[in-house]
Amino acid sequence: MNSLLNRIQSPLDLKNLTLEQLHQLASEIRERIVSVVSKTGGHISSNLGVVELTIALHHVFDFRTDRLLWDVGHQCYVHKLLTGRNDRFESLRQGGGLSGFPSIDESPYDLFNVGHAGTAIATAVGMARADAALGRSARTVALVGDASIVNGVAFEGLNQAGILKRQLLVVLNDNSMGIAKTQGGLAETLARFRLSHLYEDVKQKVKSILNAVPVVGRGVVGAIEHLKEGVKATMAPNQIFEQLGFMYVGPVDGHDTQHLIELLELLKDVETPVLLHVHTQKGKGCDWASQDPCAYHSPNKVSLEGGKATLAKDAGRKSWTSAFADCFLTLAKDDPRMVVLTAAMPDGTGVNKVLKELPAQALDCGIAESCTVDIAAGMAKAGLRPIAAIYSTFLQRAFDQVFQEVVLQGLPVGFCIDRAGLVGGDGAVHHGYLDLAYLRPFQNMVLMAPADENELLACLTLGRDLDRPYAIRYPRDVVPQPIGPATPFVLGRSRLVREGRDATILAYGTMVELALAAAETLAAESIDVRVVNARFCKPIDDDMVTTAITRGGPVITVEDHSIAGGFGSAVLEGANRLGLPTEGVVRLGMAENRFYSHGSRAGQLAEAGIDAAGIAATIRRLIGASRASGAATTPIERTPTRRSD
Repeated sequence: MNSLLNRIQSPLDLKNLTLEQLHQLASEIRERIVSVVSKTGGHISSNLGVVELTIALHHVFDFRTDRLLWDVGHQCYVHKLLTGRNDRFESLRQGGGLSGFPSIDESPYDLFNVGHAGTAIATAVGMARADAALGRSARTVALVGDASIVNGVAFEGLNQAGILKRQLLVVLNDNSMGIAKTQGGLAETLARFRLSHLYEDVKQKVKSILNAVPVVGRGVVGAIEHLKEGVKATMAPNQIFEQLGFMYVGPVDGHDTQHLIELLELLKDVETPVLLHVHTQKGKGCDWASQDPCAYHSPNKVSLEGGKATLAKDAGRKSWTSAFADCFLTLAKDDPRMVVLTAAMPDGTGVNKVLKELPAQALDCGIAESCTVDIAAGMAKAGLRPIAAIYSTFLQRAFDQVFQEVVLQGLPVGFCIDRAGLVGGDGAVHHGYLDLAYLRPFQNMVLMAPADENELLACLTLGRDLDRPYAIRYPRDVVPQPIGPATPFVLGRSRLVREGRDATILAYGTMVELALAAAETLAAESIDVRVVNARFCKPIDDDMVTTAITRGGPVITVEDHSIAGGFGSAVLEGANRLGLPTEGVVRLGMAENRFYSHGSRAGQLAEAGIDAAGIAATIRRLIGASRASGAATTPIERTPTRRSD
């Protein structure tokens, strides 16, 4: 069979394909996605579920001039294959290759770099209003899937869209799943409506309308009203959407290509906001992905053999996510006050394990980070010890709630920040490089970072006993081997892990392992490096800062975070407050004015100069420059001082 996909150079090539060819194309796209993503890692289940829907949208609309906005962006692989990127698809999520999300640098068909949920409807409203103001007739489509519709920003967008007096189509891709099972009241309503089996009724009504009504202008509106009268259902969610100003149509089978094309042709020029409710199956066409869509939402890699799939794992190495789950369970089993919350990421944060073992002490709040933080605040106010386990990039969405409902109230809410720092294949939309910068200014906030699993348990133990908010950060990576015997965390105190005379590394969190590796490399070159496990970014250890600076030699701070506002900045500010010189302090971290593209985490660390080789190179350069200039390396006479906290 000749490959149709290889002949698709742009969406225009879809226009003249027969229905049979479109079905063949859908099959080829699914094969292509499974073949590539099993090797590169990425979002399998979501993309397998939107194949027919994406084909139908590109068949009906012309997105060279019309607008297509994605929410969430990880369901865009089919779109990439149809918009001229099939020949580069093997490079998905690899360094220098295609992004796993819409990318404005890749194609004019991608309008935004989209990695967070809830944004498409609001940005669609903005584009629709701009087109109207500038006299353009471009159609606007927002494709909302993976439970993004329950996000607060999505509801705000619906509220604004409902007052438009022009075309706007919101396609609700309802697959009954987000990254995990969809949570909340709206999800339950949609689920009940799906079970009413109205697909065939809607389909037959549409066919009769298409044959009887001139589908232009108000004729279409009348046709849709007639359609709705014929498929009334007591549980219909159209009451929600229509009260917001939308014309509701659905539910529609999202895998019936012909019917989707017919409906989109019917709806594309309606001069009022329309919500098309489409039901799809996550993982469609692939048995192992459809049977376990959570596991195959975004696997790293998949081993395929004999039609069976096995998730790739690092042999003998535990992830930080898994370590968090184990440490939390160790404490929570003996303390019913401890509860963990997450925002639609139970698998990605380890909360799924807690849900299985201690279901009464875990809660998934859906794609609603701000709401999750506020629920945690309410729990803390009422006497519990809640922890919000949220990715660093997603916690940014709850900045105001962290301040208003947690910090300002002085509540003991913990934040376990997964995916802190460089995240690998997900790239710029998901790097967690701001959490220290925006949490550190908060009054009485405690910021900790463990270097190994023993220290993660020590962080959680200290956090449980604090009477104020705290945050613990760790990356998407495997946990290092223990860096030494387990010792408790004492508020604001660092730990010396290697003595040395020529330079000092102040390492934060998982950078300790890399700092020690750099020190070992330099030892072979007769450069003796002292390594301190900082443990805390706030309160900063004044003795650590004083000793590092006054003993002489370069001081290097290392963190998997932006240089601006991070741990290194805290060291400099502490030195300034203590009246210490800072000329010899060099900060290593993520550069302030650049984005780090997708690729391997190891490659990104090297690019930022914070892998072992990069740290060693910096120290080698500093030691060489110091010796060449004859700069003093003798200790500065200064009495260590410590701020009480």
